[in-house]
Amino acid sequence: MRSHATIGLALLALVAVGAGCGSDEPDLVNGKTLFAQSCASCHALDRANASGVQGPDLDAAFGPARDDGLGEQTVAGVVRDQILNVRNGSEMPADLVTGQDATDVAAYIAAVAGESGEDQGALASAGQPEVSNEPIVAMGGALEIPADETGGLAFASTRAQAEAGQIDVTMPNPSSVQHNIALADEGGELIEEGAVVGEGGVSEFTAQVQPGTYQFLCTVPGHAEGGMEGELTVE
Repeated sequence: MRSHATIGLALLALVAVGAGCGSDEPDLVNGKTLFAQSCASCHALDRANASGVQGPDLDAAFGPARDDGLGEQTVAGVVRDQILNVRNGSEMPADLVTGQDATDVAAYIAAVAGESGEDQGALASAGQPEVSNEPIVAMGGALEIPADETGGLAFASTRAQAEAGQIDVTMPNPSSVQHNIALADEGGELIEEGAVVGEGGVSEFTAQVQPGTYQFLCTVPGHAEGGMEGELTVE
């Protein structure tokens, strides 16, 4: 998305013309789900548990506008315009979400940006990956830790186990969001790192590990901070 200054100018420009968010009533559950899949890796938004760092912090960008009295429809119009009309040189890809989906994402951001508290009802679980706490156990020196299939910032489990020695780690990526898998020691220093792959790809590396505790993580900026990490126990 655009810079905070550009967002501010866009807000002022839309005050007089309204949101223009489309004729259908926005679906906030769909909007949050799509935000988690397509936007959370780049943007911070507290109510969506998103802490991306590549794009603007949406709470910081739109919270002050809300405090100044601008309504949700106006903010939603700004966000939808930025989604559908990506500026040249922006890191945000064109057609990230389109049509009614773009309206739903914009409406969700407008409803919660800069607002304290937690989402309630169906919104509380929308877009949140179902992550297991049961450890994935290496078999014959091979350890497969898939990325979450929904595109959420998570692996299939937050825990893994392996025996000391050589391990071949693979991360199938069934989602539309690019991810990789890497291994770090207890101090956070990277030991090995797989390639970043898109949907259908496999990130992989081979490492020699001694007994102890390690961190597996995605090193795409903002992903580990958003929750895409876990603990590997080596015995």
